[in-house]
Amino acid sequence: GCFDEFNRIPIQVLSVVATQVGSILNALKTNRKRFKFMDEDISLIPSVGMWITMNPGYAGRTELPENIKSLFRPCAMCVPDLKNICEIMLAAEGFQDAKDLALKFVTLYKLNKELLSPQAHYDW
Repeated sequence: GCFDEFNRIPIQVLSVVATQVGSILNALKTNRKRFKFMDEDISLIPSVGMWITMNPGYAGRTELPENIKSLFRPCAMCVPDLKNICEIMLAAEGFQDAKDLALKFVTLYKLNKELLSPQAHYDW
């Protein structure tokens, strides 16, 4: 599963989550088919995966404790190059002037983002 905005979880809850994630990882490391999770015997699917997303630096976010940080591998993300993505999509559809059109589309979306009202149904 993917847990979005993981660093918004209260620190007390994160401590419990660290214990639970640790028990799942230990069962995976020992190739168990079944294991005890929160006093219940459950089966373990070996292809299980866990991901977390965080947005550090915003109000209400907490720093993750070391015991939970050590259970996940970090992966940095960056803002995508929208012009390049748009150009590739247009070229893939057969547009001859994909480079020029991509610049126009990106400029249009940028202006929309800046000038239109900030309502939830707009996702620029």
